[in-house]
Amino acid sequence: MPLSEYEQRVLEQMERQLTSDDPRLANTLTRRGGHRPVTRYVVAGVGAAVGLLLLVIGAATSQPWLGAIGFVVMFAAVAFAFATPRTERTGPQGTVAADGSVRPAATSTKKHGFMSKLEERWDRRRDGDGR
Repeated sequence: MPLSEYEQRVLEQMERQLTSDDPRLANTLTRRGGHRPVTRYVVAGVGAAVGLLLLVIGAATSQPWLGAIGFVVMFAAVAFAFATPRTERTGPQGTVAADGSVRPAATSTKKHGFMSKLEERWDRRRDGDGR
């Protein structure tokens, strides 16, 4: 059953409010395919099995270099399984104004390394944002 015009307007208004209040949450909720693909885990499982096989063969044949390669392959497979897949940013990026227009996010020339993120969080806390 389709929504009435009033319900659609209220839903759009709630969506704009959520996007302006917490853009990261809104982006997370609107992201398609929130679950990781099964193929990622299958590839990681096969890689871990091959790495374990190389490790055992290297130990059985007294070839430590083969065991080391097996360990590296296993480690890489597990890291691949638990790494966050890169996603493309689609849709509007920025904040939504009260009139419904989207203002682009402020672009910064700063590097976004670990220390700069910590500094930004410290500055926000000091300014009273609290997060």
